[in-house]
Amino acid sequence: MFDIIEILVRAGKGGNGAITFRREKFVPFGGPDGGDGGRGGDVILQADSSVMNLWGFKKRGLYKAVEGGNGGAQKKHGKNGVNLVLRVPEGTVVYEKDKDGSDILLGDLEKEGGWVAVAQGGKGGLGNVHFASSTNQTPRLAQAGESGEEKVIALELKLIADVGIIGYPNVGKSSLLAVATAAKPQVADYPFTTREPVVGVVEVEYGTFVLAEIPGLIDGAHLGRGLGHDFLRHSMRTRVLIHLIDGSADSPVDNMIKVNNELNLFDSRLAKKTQVVVINKVDLAQVKAGKDGIKAAFQEAGVDVRFISAVTGEGIAELMRTVMGLLKETDLRMEEPALKIFRPRPRRSRAIINREGDTFVIIVPELERIVARVDMSDPAVEGQVRGQIIRLGIDKALEKAGIRRGDKVRCGTSEWEW
Repeated sequence: MFDIIEILVRAGKGGNGAITFRREKFVPFGGPDGGDGGRGGDVILQADSSVMNLWGFKKRGLYKAVEGGNGGAQKKHGKNGVNLVLRVPEGTVVYEKDKDGSDILLGDLEKEGGWVAVAQGGKGGLGNVHFASSTNQTPRLAQAGESGEEKVIALELKLIADVGIIGYPNVGKSSLLAVATAAKPQVADYPFTTREPVVGVVEVEYGTFVLAEIPGLIDGAHLGRGLGHDFLRHSMRTRVLIHLIDGSADSPVDNMIKVNNELNLFDSRLAKKTQVVVINKVDLAQVKAGKDGIKAAFQEAGVDVRFISAVTGEGIAELMRTVMGLLKETDLRMEEPALKIFRPRPRRSRAIINREGDTFVIIVPELERIVARVDMSDPAVEGQVRGQIIRLGIDKALEKAGIRRGDKVRCGTSEWEW
């Protein structure tokens, strides 16, 4: 089962701007008419109820959107790249893996149709028509398309269910789910029989709710022991928890306390969810005989308990009616709403000048995209690039850095003499 997976996404590169000039018969004055490149496609994740898991993303590690088309003559704009839409299950939480290893929340795709753009396509480059001026009527400059964003994205699938059944292994969670719903979980007498969450639909009179078994709870589950981290997070979206306890255990009350401690240590919001504490295996003689004592022990701890038998079905119908009533009283969403985080794009940065020996390195993306599209060995082109350097204020930054005539200048992959 893959309910956490990392993928690499790359948005489309923008198309290059064109360097063209009008060449029309009987038109005495031509001029630049190079069009702009198209924008690269975005990478978008969208929740789709027909997708049940993240298995499909195991097939390949890189997902690329379509690049933008190059600009053309007669101011023709390049075709915009098609967005890449990746379908994910409902309940998928999307994170960006930052360079320092931390996770940045990008979106919580809880409902059908919800979407988030995880990588923005690059801007198309400007055609030479944008570089025309009264002093430069034949511009041989254009911009290369901007590279699309490339990110490592983590997808985490959190089960969407109204009610979760929690408790230690072998307390009867699978049996309860099988009796209360049409689900058919595997049932056996050994720990971790259930290795992935199982859900079913409970029908109570004129209503229904989704019931899920949340396996994997043992001491230290919050540290990832057993199957702890793999399944504890699935209980985050539930509105009510059925806390199932084995009535034949040495101390049912202690077991309840230990499980609640694990919930609290994993995420304090879990411990605050509405719980129905249920003692299972009342069909066993020892549990039936000690029923009063168990009830008194829980009352002393301030907890009301219910008794059921997942084998005979005793008390289950009443339990489901109680849970339905609690769901109606509970808010539709227990989790705190995610904060809306505004991340403005940085303004155009000032020129960054680094010195490597006798070479001055210019770091200005706007200029780099121009230099990448032209032949700096052409004196006319070099002169026009110098005009852009003055327009962007890079000349002053170079002078401040101590450049002198004859020094080498590098921008992107191009190098020339100052």
